[in-house]
Amino acid sequence: MANGILIIDKPAGWTSMDVCAKLRGMFHEKRVGHAGTLDPMATGVLPVFIGRATRAVEFATESEKEYIAGLKLGVITNTQDTTGEILEERAVEVNGEQLLAVLRRFTGDIEQTPPMYSAIKINGKKLYELARKGKEVERRPRPVTIHALELLGWPDAGEDFTLRVVCSKGTYVRTLCHDIGQALGCGGCMSSLRRVQAAGFTLEDAVSLEAVQAAVDRGEGESLLLPVDCCFAGLPMLVLKNAGAEKRLRNGAALRAGDIPDGEYRVYGVDKTFLALGRASNGTFSTVKSFFEV
Repeated sequence: MANGILIIDKPAGWTSMDVCAKLRGMFHEKRVGHAGTLDPMATGVLPVFIGRATRAVEFATESEKEYIAGLKLGVITNTQDTTGEILEERAVEVNGEQLLAVLRRFTGDIEQTPPMYSAIKINGKKLYELARKGKEVERRPRPVTIHALELLGWPDAGEDFTLRVVCSKGTYVRTLCHDIGQALGCGGCMSSLRRVQAAGFTLEDAVSLEAVQAAVDRGEGESLLLPVDCCFAGLPMLVLKNAGAEKRLRNGAALRAGDIPDGEYRVYGVDKTFLALGRASNGTFSTVKSFFEV
């Protein structure tokens, strides 16, 4: 059975769930999930977790992400990107220095009001379902963090700019583009989006769906899967000393931490098989999340 992580370079026009459904069929595995939704117009890094690796999704979604985004000034749409209905067009009289000054205001801890065209639920209804019916409901601003917001260049004259955005979980880059346009007074929307990093993976790790299908057709699909413990490469490694300790951990029992410093660890069995995420605290070592077959 397939167990591992695939970093897909998501093509435009596909939803993240479309990608999961495709891979579910390729690998004949029901347990398929992704870390971080990409809108259909967006491309780039989509970490997909298969089999037992789906247990790591909750950890991967917490990480920061990096994007290259197109900002189109002078156009306001109902979806906050160029796929939506144009609500208003305004003249643009903005130079690079003015834009840089506004970008500084959107760097750091900020609040965003989620767009109506999003999958967030309010009173059990997804916002985009209400938006498609022409309804709009009040949304509370949410805190997000923009770790980096860089202008990669600007034309001598024009309305299209390119931004590099490094942000926290839950950030809507199209809302960021919309809000920047509002701050400049001319309005704006997102014209393109490519995710170049998510959950510690980059485009260098990514493969196309076509490449995955070709590998599956050759009977080599599982060779593309990354081991689930690569998600936790930043944590120290702990190898259990004996089979008794491994048995107790597999049975859910806490272990004596001994002189192990407090903190989280990647835990491996005596044969170096990845077993779990564990935490040492006050002399006790317990499992945070297991990744072995029950």
